[in-house]
Amino acid sequence: MHRQLFKISGLNDAQCVRALANAIQDLPSVTHIDISAGNSEVDVEHGNFVSPEEILQAIVDAGFEAEYTAH
Repeated sequence: MHRQLFKISGLNDAQCVRALANAIQDLPSVTHIDISAGNSEVDVEHGNFVSPEEILQAIVDAGFEAEYTAH
């Protein structure tokens, strides 16, 4: 398993958190998502079938600005 941490802009309310979670959980081999609206971060645990770049693209496609911060 791999873990990636992303800094997110635009997590303003529970609806945004749900939209972000839905976008990420649809990716292959994502096993755990921890979203911290207070810290504007999302921690994603995943297998080998999805790359950090694909996760980042899903976040951007969901309407958020994001930055990969490593893990």
